[in-house]
Amino acid sequence: MASNTVSGQAPGNSSSGVKQHLPLLIVLMVGLFLAILNQTLLNVALPHITNEFNITTNTAQWLLTGYMLVNGILIPLSAFLIDRFGVRLLFLAAMFCFTLGALVCSLADNFSVMLIGRLIQAVGGGVLSPLVMSVILFIFPPEMRGKGMGIFGLAMMFAPAVGPTLSGWVVQNYDWHLLFTGMIPPGIIVFIVALFKLRNIEEAKKIQLDYLGTISSLAGVGLLLYGLSEAGTKGWGDITVSGCIVVGVVIIAFFVIWEIRSRNPLLNMGVFRFGIFSLSNVINALVTASMYAGMLLLPLYLQNLRGFTPLESGLLMLPGALVMLIMSPISGILFDKIGPRPLAIIGMLITTVTTYYFTKLTMDSTYSYILVLYMVRFFGMSFLMMPIMTAGMNQLPRDLNKHGTAMSNTLRQVSGSIGTSVITTIFTNRTTFHAAAYSDRLNTTDPQFMQSFTDLVNRIVQTTHLPLAQAQTQAATLLGTQVKMEATVQGINDAFFWATIISIFGLVLSFFLRDVRKDKPKAAAVQETVNEPEILMLPAPRETAQNH
Repeated sequence: MASNTVSGQAPGNSSSGVKQHLPLLIVLMVGLFLAILNQTLLNVALPHITNEFNITTNTAQWLLTGYMLVNGILIPLSAFLIDRFGVRLLFLAAMFCFTLGALVCSLADNFSVMLIGRLIQAVGGGVLSPLVMSVILFIFPPEMRGKGMGIFGLAMMFAPAVGPTLSGWVVQNYDWHLLFTGMIPPGIIVFIVALFKLRNIEEAKKIQLDYLGTISSLAGVGLLLYGLSEAGTKGWGDITVSGCIVVGVVIIAFFVIWEIRSRNPLLNMGVFRFGIFSLSNVINALVTASMYAGMLLLPLYLQNLRGFTPLESGLLMLPGALVMLIMSPISGILFDKIGPRPLAIIGMLITTVTTYYFTKLTMDSTYSYILVLYMVRFFGMSFLMMPIMTAGMNQLPRDLNKHGTAMSNTLRQVSGSIGTSVITTIFTNRTTFHAAAYSDRLNTTDPQFMQSFTDLVNRIVQTTHLPLAQAQTQAATLLGTQVKMEATVQGINDAFFWATIISIFGLVLSFFLRDVRKDKPKAAAVQETVNEPEILMLPAPRETAQNH
């Protein structure tokens, strides 16, 4: 194993140490970009897959739900997997599963084969994000970590933003199988390059798996994510939804207690002893929920109400993705210079204001207005996700980095599911409310309404020369359609209003962030105390363990 290991750079090294690991970083980032891009490609293609396989929409949704579940339950295991197998072997296994899954999906001629391929892909995609994040935290010293996490943000933020555009273009002009066939060549290339060039940053360790922690983690996170994914469509009162969420939360509570008491925890809960790490994860959860609101509601508004094609809907989001591509490294550099608080406040302020303006959508809102507003919103978010996460990770001792990345990615996955379910529920309920309110106004005993209705019927008769009875039926249908569309717009606006409230909470919390790099002497002392026993691979003395 020693021949496959490169010397690590401890925090505080110069930029020359970073340049030494540049090839490793490039390989990891390309693999991560492919995996994250793959997650968002299927949304636009889902209707076509539903028709081709002759399945229901609920059945087709399992291609998304299954991927999310496997992805989500593997993330908490990532800290153990990185320690046990090392970066090289784990990355090769992840890319093999990802590419094999893409091959299965590209050849799928029925739903069962397609689902198997997606689940195989999810096995690879689940560990890539925390793996790459752990490597970046290892390579980049705290004073340069903003730049490193800015590079990490290129894949984390740009890939899901550009996914709908690419998917819309492929689906509109080619067969949807190309979405997966196109992933195979770059997947093979990355695997081959990694096979010959990738080296471990640390030696793999022969550590024992916490079986009870693993089972409770898989069951708890899986049930919770499934319940949340179904809540938006079935409703929170559905017995399956509420049952999965309650049982999932109970098992996760057991998992947390078990890990706190464990001598070799699968996921070290000690990361929450660090205040800025905990605060940054709360803010990131709020930002993620707000971001998912826009990604969910805007395509619905553009395609279902305004009649834009999936490609046109994706193109509207593309400038925002390009802004994120440009700004992510810049925000990382700014983080290294000025710290997290100014970036977080500015980013949350822009995000909150633009989210509020999305509460003013109408059936006459112009394409260019929405495009500019979405682009500005992503400009604000480019100051948030990676800088805030970096602020929290900087406070952790080096040996807790893997556990911190696993925890942060798990919380981001859960908060995204919660945000999607809550926003979907708000949208559905408020749309129903507004539809009932509009219908109440269509009162045949109201002289003013009857006059308007009669005028509409007369216009239809004059323009179409239909008999009076048919004209009245067509007028009623037109009014019903108009009521449904207006109610849907108001439901979207109300959902964006609550997304604005979520953003306001994030803005308030941003004022409490601080730059933990100024605590360097204290952090160094803690790190030395924590790391020394692990490096020696000897049991810690009783006094040291107590101090830890």
